[in-house]
Amino acid sequence: MYGPAPANEGGLIDNVAGYTIGPDGQVKHFNGLLIGTDGKVKALLQPGDARPQWLDFRLDGKGHALLPGLFDAHGHVMEYGQSLLTLDLTATTSLAGALTALAAYAGDHPKPAWVQGFGWNQERWGLGRFPTAADIDPAVRDRPVVLERVDGHALLANSAALTAAGISAQTKDPAGGHIERDARGRPTGVFVDAAQDLIRRVVPAMTPLERDEALARAQEALLGFGVTATADMGTSVDDWNVMRRAGDRGALRVRIIAYGHGMDATLSIAGTGPTQWLYRDHLRMVGVKLYADGALGSRGAWLKQPYADKPDTRGLSLLDDTKLKNLMSRAAMDNFQVAVHAIGDAANAEVLDAIAELSETYKGDRRWRIEHAQIVDPADLPRFAGHGTIASMQPTHETSDWKMAEARLGPDRIKGSYAWATMLANHVPLAFGSDYPVESPNPFPGLAAAISRVDAQGQPPGGWQPREAITLDQALAAFTTGAAYAAFAEDKLGTLAPGRPADFILLDGDPLARPDPAQLRATHVLESWVGGVRVWQRK
Repeated sequence: MYGPAPANEGGLIDNVAGYTIGPDGQVKHFNGLLIGTDGKVKALLQPGDARPQWLDFRLDGKGHALLPGLFDAHGHVMEYGQSLLTLDLTATTSLAGALTALAAYAGDHPKPAWVQGFGWNQERWGLGRFPTAADIDPAVRDRPVVLERVDGHALLANSAALTAAGISAQTKDPAGGHIERDARGRPTGVFVDAAQDLIRRVVPAMTPLERDEALARAQEALLGFGVTATADMGTSVDDWNVMRRAGDRGALRVRIIAYGHGMDATLSIAGTGPTQWLYRDHLRMVGVKLYADGALGSRGAWLKQPYADKPDTRGLSLLDDTKLKNLMSRAAMDNFQVAVHAIGDAANAEVLDAIAELSETYKGDRRWRIEHAQIVDPADLPRFAGHGTIASMQPTHETSDWKMAEARLGPDRIKGSYAWATMLANHVPLAFGSDYPVESPNPFPGLAAAISRVDAQGQPPGGWQPREAITLDQALAAFTTGAAYAAFAEDKLGTLAPGRPADFILLDGDPLARPDPAQLRATHVLESWVGGVRVWQRK
C-alpha cells in the first residue's frame, strides 16, 4: 500500500547570490530562498543545505543577485502616477527644448482643456532665472498651461492660466507663498509654495478613473525599479480613497505606508490614531506630514542667513514655532508619527527645537522624522541623535543639487549638507528614499550616489564632500531595514528572515559583488515579488 503523497513545502528560489541585512546591520549571504505556502520566508539556504523535494514551484536564479524588496522612505505615489500621465519635462536641458516638448504634447493631446506638466528646472536649463509666462506663451497660447517645477514647490503658468485664475498685479502673496513679479509688480507666471494654490484652485481635478489609472501606472513603475514598499508622504483624502479602491479589488501590489497631508487629512482618514494594516499588509496610515519650509531650487528653503545668490531673501518659513509645535503635539496626542519636511538650516533647527521641547511631554518610541535634512548647520548635526530623531534623506538629491546648493549658500555654509556619514557616526537612524517624482524612484542610482557622491557623469571627480560617502552595506540598510524602521514596519518589512513576508527582487547581475557606482546605476530588475508572489517581470 502507498501512503498519502507528502505535502508540498511551498516554493524555492535557488542558485542566487542572496543578500539581506541582519539584526546587527551587517549583510548576510545565502544562495537559496525557501518560501512557505503562506507567502513568508521559510528558510535562507546556504550551499550544501538540503533542498526540499516536494515544492509548488522551483525557480533557478542563474546566479543573479537577490535582494530584499527595496523600501523608498519618501515618495509621492499619486503625484508620481499623475506625472506619468502628463507632460514630463525632467529630461529637458534647455528652455527651447522644453517649449518644443510642450508644443508637441499640446498638439498630441487636444483634450483636456488644461495642459499640465511636471519637471522643469531652470538650473538644469542654465537659464539663470525663473521662466515666465511670456517664455511659454509662444508654445501654447489658446489653452491654459500649468507646469510644476521638479521639486513640486513652484508652478509655472502661461498667460491663459493667469487669466483663468484671475491673477493680476493686485493679487497679494499668501502666507507661506511667493509670487514672482517683474519690475512693475506684475506676476511673471511663477508661484512658489503656498502661492501655487492661487492657480491650482481653478485647475480641473482628475476624475476618479484618471486617479485609478495614475495609481496603477505608479505601482507598475515602482515595481519595475525594485521598490516593493514605499512611504507616501502627504496622502490626501482623495489619494487614500484611490488606494482603498485598489485594495478592494485586489489591485494593490506595492506596500504603502501613508502619512496624511496635514492634520485635517490625517484625522479624516485615520480618526484617532494609526490604522491597522489593510489588504494583507499592503496599506496603512501611520502618521502626518508637515512642512517647515520650501525647496532649495525655488529658494523656498528657509535659511539662517540670506541666500548667497539672492541676498534679499532667506526663503520661506511655512509654519511659525507655535503653529509647528501645536500641530506636532496634536498628532502626538493620538500617537500619530510626525514627519516634517525641512530643507534649509533654519527649518532644520526649528524642527529640532520642537522635537526637543515636545519630547519632554510625549515619551516613548515616537520616531520623530525630519524629511530631507539637506542643509544643516554643522552645529546642529549632533542634535539629530537626540530623542530618536530619524534622518529621512534622498541620496540622488545630492548628486542633482550640489552645484546649485553651492551657489545658493556659498562654500562655507554648505559643509553640513547631505551629511549621511555624519548622521551614522552620530548614531542617527538613517532612512533613504528618492522623493519621487522629484527624482526617479530607481534606488540603484541612489545606492551609487551614497557610496561615491558623484553623478552619472562622474562629477565632481572624487565626489562632492567625499567624507560624507557611506559603504554599500550602510546604503542598502538605509533602503531596507532603515526605511522600514522609520515607518514602524520593521516587524514585517526590510529584511528576509524566517517568518517575514517574502518580498524580494532579482537583478540582472550581481552589482554588490564588486561595488562600482557605474555598475550600480546600470542595474536592472528582472523580477519583483511581494508576499511570495511574482508581481512584476521584465519583458
